[in-house]
Amino acid sequence: MNEIGLAINSRGDTSDEEIIAISKLADDLGYHSFWTSESWGRDAFTILTMIACHTENIRLATGIVNTYSRTPALLAQTIASLDIISKGRAILGLGSSGKVVVEGWHGVPFDSPLARTREYIEIIRKALSGVPVNHQGKFYQMDRFRMISPPVQQRLPIYVASLGPKNLALTGELADGWLPVWANRERISDLKEQLSAGAAKSGRNIADVTVAPYLMCYTSENSEDLAHGAELLRAHMAYYIGGMGNYYFDSFSRSGFADEAKAVRKAWASRNRDEAANAITDQMLESVVVLGDPQQCRDQIAKFRQSGVDMPVATFPHGATLDTMHRTIKAIAPRL
Repeated sequence: MNEIGLAINSRGDTSDEEIIAISKLADDLGYHSFWTSESWGRDAFTILTMIACHTENIRLATGIVNTYSRTPALLAQTIASLDIISKGRAILGLGSSGKVVVEGWHGVPFDSPLARTREYIEIIRKALSGVPVNHQGKFYQMDRFRMISPPVQQRLPIYVASLGPKNLALTGELADGWLPVWANRERISDLKEQLSAGAAKSGRNIADVTVAPYLMCYTSENSEDLAHGAELLRAHMAYYIGGMGNYYFDSFSRSGFADEAKAVRKAWASRNRDEAANAITDQMLESVVVLGDPQQCRDQIAKFRQSGVDMPVATFPHGATLDTMHRTIKAIAPRL
């Protein structure tokens, strides 16, 4: 399997015309799916609907939408509508997000993320199947909700962004795909064992769960530009470790980079962004990103596949130029 996805952030610094051009290029080159997230920028579904109207084959995926800002019934209706518009190309990528986004932006309590995700997926599965949803749970109580416009796909894929052991087990139990961020190549096989244990609970095995990590990519044949790309990647990593709560700090710590993660967090707390980025070592960087000339990048992606990745999802550090994105998309395309 040589599938690869592409993720583009829907921030306002990328125009509609640029997003459309990138999605059409990816569609022409045989990319499996186009993923977009949402936090403080534009919502994912409007962007994906726009792309659906300008592409033919590439699948359209939320990567991710959170489990707090919409009710599960509304999210089921929205993803079903995208599936109908795209003629069966939608993928639902879910995640709990974090306290910074959920409470700081949406103004709702960030409580019980694991239990909420389980209940959320159960309701969405029922709703998308077209059966009446009668649900009396901890977070939602529903009576005779039924969708009258079901999706095209009989089983619309649901991917979960998870990092911690319990969430990984839940992903293996309930999801069609796993969508981690900053996944250490050396730890993929160990993490898949946790997925496998969860899959066994529901009578499945790990082959039923697509392993689809986001991989930060930067391709260039110019050494000076590659040095700039490494700076962008370090800055992006430092933001996640230092500024996005405990998830990514804990993930890097579990991957053997506890000292580096502490140094990043300390510098970030002091508002020294450069020092935070410089605390990320070459080994730390190389374990989670794809950086180099076109052949080096293809070789690195191959190593991720060998470690157990089914479908890498290529994305870019904040500050990457459009030229870099186009160059990288062409260099690592599944069909050249």
